[in-house]
Amino acid sequence: MRSCKLPGGVDVPVLGLGTWRMGERPGQRGAEVSAIRAALSMGYRLIDTAEMYGEGAAESVIGEALGDASRSGELHREDVFLVSKVYPHNASRKGMAEACDRSRSRLGVDRIDLYLLHWRGQFPLHETCEAMLALCEQGRIGLWGVSNFDLQDMQELREVEKALGIAPASAHSCATNQIYYSVSARGSEFRLQPWQRTQGISLMAYSPIDQGALRAQPVLADIGKRHGATAAQVALAWVLRQEGVIAIPKAVGVPHLRENFASSSLVLTAEDLAQIDRDFPPPTRKSPLAVL
Repeated sequence: MRSCKLPGGVDVPVLGLGTWRMGERPGQRGAEVSAIRAALSMGYRLIDTAEMYGEGAAESVIGEALGDASRSGELHREDVFLVSKVYPHNASRKGMAEACDRSRSRLGVDRIDLYLLHWRGQFPLHETCEAMLALCEQGRIGLWGVSNFDLQDMQELREVEKALGIAPASAHSCATNQIYYSVSARGSEFRLQPWQRTQGISLMAYSPIDQGALRAQPVLADIGKRHGATAAQVALAWVLRQEGVIAIPKAVGVPHLRENFASSSLVLTAEDLAQIDRDFPPPTRKSPLAVL
């Protein structure tokens, strides 16, 4: 699978597994652990979660699955790139350290590979940024980033980094911005994405299949027929075709896990892309960042 290079020269797969809404129903825990184990067996090596998901229960599900896979000899901890996110109300110097330790404990790991601020809250960005840097220096996290930040937020963050002496795309700079991005939510293409590319900041797309809604989209299904693929695979391939973009669709069923994983090898033609642009036009002006 193709990879995306993050600051510090870290390579991560362009396709990962999202876990939003996992851990919310205790009766589903066994099925969710099995889904993650199945994903790991298929070759998924990037898993995204957050302390918000099931109030930590999703992290515990992942921790159980990773522990099982490690004990069975299927993989080692360093084989999997783990992403988690901190609540904004925990994004102070003291609060973030404590939240990170809770997440690490639930995941059963010494280090979270990429730690994100879930969205902006009451704490100043300079305090949050300093807290992230401290966690990096202590080895509790590898890289840090943000989520649901629009252009103005990102530019403000860049000024904070400058004040702290952090150069763009350096090992301690913001590594990614995780946002809602799909063929039907393209607003970030107008200004946010071009700016991030100039700064060496990757984009991590959550809900790239619109929470499953694009699986039945006629235009994408029509394109898929030309490739022997599904509409969902076309939607994912469209996101993944771009340099510096990572997609983290959520799936629990084995068929959908396999379907999503196979999309990383689907190459869309110029005709396909033109057809998508006709039905899902690129933005021509700035619009508010889409958030789910």
